[in-house]
Amino acid sequence: MSDTAYEEMPIRDQMIRLGQALKLANLAEDGHHAKTLVSEGAVQVNGEAETRRGAQLHPGDVLEVPASGMPPVRIVSA
Repeated sequence: MSDTAYEEMPIRDQMIRLGQALKLANLAEDGHHAKTLVSEGAVQVNGEAETRRGAQLHPGDVLEVPASGMPPVRIVSA
């Protein structure tokens, strides 16, 4: 493990959409909240702002909403 503490979020499939991942990781309350976070540029994937709610995330990707105060979430295979 590196200096950054990650929460792990296992997924069954090879990928998950960003909006769905935000909800499953409890970084967004619902789909509308996820859409708002993404459209405002508040979401980072692998350290870069992501503005596509349908962006595909794969095992190894790291999802973060810096303003939330919650730790980053690493996508892992279930």
